[in-house]
Amino acid sequence: MTRTCLVYHPIYLQHETDGHPEKKERLTAILDKIQSEELDVDVITPQLATVNQVAAIHGRRYIDQVKAICEHGGGYLDVDTVLSPNSYDAALMAAGGAMAAVDAVLGSYDSAFALVRPPGHHAMPNRGMGFCIFNNIAIAAKHAQSLSAKKVLIVDWDVHHGNGTNDVFYSDSSVLYFSTHQYPHYPGTGRADEVGEDEGEGFTVNVPLPSATGDAGYLMAYREILLPIAMEFKPDIVLVSAGQDPHKDDPLGGMRLTSDGFGAIAFLVKEIANACCQGRLAASLEGGYNLQAQAEAVVAEIRAFGGEATQIKGMDTDVARRIEEVKKIQSRYWSCFA
Repeated sequence: MTRTCLVYHPIYLQHETDGHPEKKERLTAILDKIQSEELDVDVITPQLATVNQVAAIHGRRYIDQVKAICEHGGGYLDVDTVLSPNSYDAALMAAGGAMAAVDAVLGSYDSAFALVRPPGHHAMPNRGMGFCIFNNIAIAAKHAQSLSAKKVLIVDWDVHHGNGTNDVFYSDSSVLYFSTHQYPHYPGTGRADEVGEDEGEGFTVNVPLPSATGDAGYLMAYREILLPIAMEFKPDIVLVSAGQDPHKDDPLGGMRLTSDGFGAIAFLVKEIANACCQGRLAASLEGGYNLQAQAEAVVAEIRAFGGEATQIKGMDTDVARRIEEVKKIQSRYWSCFA
């Protein structure tokens, strides 16, 4: 077993959302499940991200806007994204948690999972949306690059396309963004032909999957698209936007992944990290809105990061066609598909 740690801070529970699907019970359910499973993991306490660290991704006017809304008792960034008095500090700590996971795997741990909220991958440079305030994984990527990791692979398996992360790195060849997501679905982005632009053309890999895709289809996409591209890219660190809303029981998605499926794709991503960057893999929590399903999926992922393999058999003909479409598009940029 490899060394795995969790990153957590109780301030995440102080981001109050009043009956919203993105609620504090998401974290307490995960923590309870980890405890009941008696997982052998260390827990690290993060520090607040500084404004300068957040400003590596977000405009200062937007950061000040979030702070001001919270200081005045809370409000909404959009119809889906609520702020309470403590949300600004919770969001700074969520970014700090993702950065602490990076620090852990650049240090003495092989993998880390940041159990943070609010989530982040929809957050744009100057706008919060989709339950997200600051883009935790993007801030973590910039943090990794400020240290020793120059080439960053971001893997996003949330059911929703991470439009914020996609846009932040769309012209950046030092960050490879790979996303599987239900399509069409919120936020409506993530077509296969969205591949990046300028110097970053070819370094965005979107794999839009049909609704009801299950374990076999997901694993096909990761084996046949992510694995060869990642091995060609050779990242210095692997980051994961870990959303559990593709689970078959999630109320906000229409996919059919099981906990075993999450474990299988997490194990494949860990194998990429082992092959390319001495196992350095840091995940940050994104979506997942069925409390029991999310907790079980996160435990499966943590076990996979620690070296436990899960076998998934079968194939999905609808996904196979989509994979061929993505390969054809990406063959312009990656010799593995030429």
